[in-house]
Amino acid sequence: MDELEIDAIAEVELDDPVLVEGLPGVGHVGTLAVEHLLEELEGESTLVRRIYSQEFPPQVSVEDGVSELTCAELYAVSVPDGRDLLLLTGDHQAQTNEGHYVLTDAFLDIAEEFSATEVYALGGVPTGELIEEYAVVGAVSDESLLAEHEDAGVEFREDEPAGGIVGVSGLLLGLGERRGFEAVCLMGETSGYLVDPKSARAVLEVLEAVLGFELDYESLDERADEMEDVIGKIQEMEQQQQMDVPTDDDLRYIG
Repeated sequence: MDELEIDAIAEVELDDPVLVEGLPGVGHVGTLAVEHLLEELEGESTLVRRIYSQEFPPQVSVEDGVSELTCAELYAVSVPDGRDLLLLTGDHQAQTNEGHYVLTDAFLDIAEEFSATEVYALGGVPTGELIEEYAVVGAVSDESLLAEHEDAGVEFREDEPAGGIVGVSGLLLGLGERRGFEAVCLMGETSGYLVDPKSARAVLEVLEAVLGFELDYESLDERADEMEDVIGKIQEMEQQQQMDVPTDDDLRYIG
């Protein structure tokens, strides 16, 4: 296999499409968001490209006993009463710095094939603690994009995220800007400890406002409820552990 191979699965006509990336990252926020888009817009989506690369981990996925080589996938989605979408998803990002550049360039090449000129990278920004209110932090490739996204509820904070944006999401902004794309990264706040459907919903609500489509969130909310149960059990265990820690008075009686 070559370093990079792209299988053309289908060709479709899209109207002024937007590339939306949701590869694995902090809290799996971007992945959950794109998976929900595909679930809600299933009747309008078509798999158009599979991207294989030696930069992905050396493994296959297995479903019902059938293997599939690790890859990224691009779906074309015709959105009623909204902008058409190119949805990028997959189970892995590249394993090397060079690989991130190679794959991001490939994703942008495909976006150009479908005449996309705008890119949204979706992800999470870790807070290090459990949160109740989910803000969406943003970064853009050009100052002219700030006001529109601030109006949609995105927060642009000085020096945040700390250390910048790594991986494909960051390079879609950097390489995208150099190639003439208007690029935006939307990052939902998340603890960073667990898969976070609530953060994914916060990001999708911003995307709805900007791109002009509507989603139902019932299935995503159900996943959020499941995670709340997990969080509740973790908190109970932590409280029990704290109760079981001996005090100084208890230690005095240990011979």
